[in-house]
Amino acid sequence: MAPPEPSAASPSTGGPLDELEAFGMSEAEISPALRHVEIYTMKGLLTLLWHGPRDAAGVALLGGGAMGGLLGPGRALYHELGVRLADVGIGTIRVGWRKPDHLPRCTMDVAAAADLALRSGARGFVTVGHSFGGAVAVQAGAALPGFVRGVCTLSTQSAGCEVAVMLAPRPFLLLHGSLDDRLPPETSRVVQALAGGHGEVVMLPGAGHGLAEAHDEVVERLLVWIPAVLGS
Repeated sequence: MAPPEPSAASPSTGGPLDELEAFGMSEAEISPALRHVEIYTMKGLLTLLWHGPRDAAGVALLGGGAMGGLLGPGRALYHELGVRLADVGIGTIRVGWRKPDHLPRCTMDVAAAADLALRSGARGFVTVGHSFGGAVAVQAGAALPGFVRGVCTLSTQSAGCEVAVMLAPRPFLLLHGSLDDRLPPETSRVVQALAGGHGEVVMLPGAGHGLAEAHDEVVERLLVWIPAVLGS
């Protein structure tokens, strides 16, 4: 079967989105505040769930772990954040990796999502990532210093976070469950050290790697932190 032709919405103004060499893009409105976007590339399908105003000046970019996914940790944390941030005029893009657990490609996925939002009116971003996605959030923050205003990691790994030193003086928040049995809570301290001591580490008592036990606390923290960083 021949690949689909690029849609009329396919951008062609240069930037990370074009580096994907996409040959088509499609989107559907799920509700007035949620769109499903698919970008077809020869190296995989990039799936985006985009909450909030299309022309929002501030946008949160959310990425999952090494297995991918769009719901995030906790009890579908990313969906709840997207819905609630939309209520205050902040956009949220949940990024479904083209190739999970591939750090360079996933970082490009976040950069491409940012590029797409920039073309719609965005001016600043925060990146958020869980587990493997924490390293993606750090990498994207380091790669896009003129656009990413802050980075938040959730139960992050340390591999891939060596560039965290490039995040200062921007806000850097590291949340980690005290009972994480996959990535020990000390991992966030290691990443903070890689950032030259920059950043705030918050241990969540009784929470495991998936942060389900601290879901409500993480939501409430991020509903304050993200608007504050974006200046919204």
